[in-house]
Amino acid sequence: MTDNKPLNGKIILLTGASRGIGRAAAIACASAGAELIITGRTTGALEEVDDEIKNVGSKSTIVELDSTDLPALPRLAKAIHDKWGRLDGFIANAGQLGQMSPMPHIEPKAWDETINVNLTAVWHQIRNFDALLRASAAGRVILMSSAAAVGHRPYWGAYAVSKAGVEAMGRAWAAESEQTAMKINMIDPGGTRTGMRAAAFPGEDPLTLPTPEDIAPAFVALMRDDCPYHGELVKARNYISS
Repeated sequence: MTDNKPLNGKIILLTGASRGIGRAAAIACASAGAELIITGRTTGALEEVDDEIKNVGSKSTIVELDSTDLPALPRLAKAIHDKWGRLDGFIANAGQLGQMSPMPHIEPKAWDETINVNLTAVWHQIRNFDALLRASAAGRVILMSSAAAVGHRPYWGAYAVSKAGVEAMGRAWAAESEQTAMKINMIDPGGTRTGMRAAAFPGEDPLTLPTPEDIAPAFVALMRDDCPYHGELVKARNYISS
């Protein structure tokens, strides 16, 4: 494993890979030598990411997947096991902002959808992929969090609750995996130039924010064999090159 290809030979599954942070993280991991399994709801968008991955000298497997399609997860896990026998990395990036509204005014459907996509689906992913990650010599996991998980965030409602839940879930899973080769961490991307950020802060100048490509090195660092963190919330901005 060379310094310029620290993820060489690794098999990494990344959900929500078709745009934004997921897309940038997938391409960055591919540039570092990993082979990707990329999921998303739109095959066309995933094919564009696949083209970028090929351009940096790696390859990917495209899986059209809605995060709420829970019966599809054991099928995906079996397909991964049959082809590779393991997962070296799992990045749970797929998510949605949901309804920005006072807590009592959130529509029940909007609440359920946000919790299902951002939290419940991630638990089902953990349940199905844990054995594959344990089969790796150095399984690495990144669960996507947000600064909305802490502090007082009026109108962030279900999104804030879902991310707080992800952090609690990640810490519990990490504590249960202390005696394994796995490293499980959460990441806070911070304000980043994405469509979700624009929806949450419509008056904000996006040019004042780092791009997904700027923070992508954080994902590579947390996928490496020498990742020093376990059960931690990592700030992606700490990895932006000056």
